[in-house]
Amino acid sequence: MGINLDKTLSFNQRALAVFNRRSEVLAANLANADTPNYKARDIDFQAALRGAMGSGKSLPLTVTQPGHIRTGGGEGGEELLYRVPHQPAVDGNTVETAEEQARFSENAMRYLAEVRFTGDKIRGIKRAIKGE
Repeated sequence: MGINLDKTLSFNQRALAVFNRRSEVLAANLANADTPNYKARDIDFQAALRGAMGSGKSLPLTVTQPGHIRTGGGEGGEELLYRVPHQPAVDGNTVETAEEQARFSENAMRYLAEVRFTGDKIRGIKRAIKGE
């Protein structure tokens, strides 16, 4: 019986893709921190991963903020949500730089952790093949 590497690593590959997409969205928020009327966006990671994995079940979106609005799926099955600011700006911009930086840093740490988990899984598969 062979090892199906695509199936074994598909979760990790999709998780990394969602983390990467979220980094792009958060970076866009930071880049537009001074753009009038720009609305901060974010991705619900759990919902995006369920969509990317094709669970087949229609699960409701887990909303992390009461003001999140459904907007339709993105490229990888993720839904981009608008974020309601804690303190709205006069010019209509909803980007809160400190909040975005914190979310970006957290996402980067999770991405690196997932890279490490994937590497550990690959090393485990190599050891199993070698019979160690």
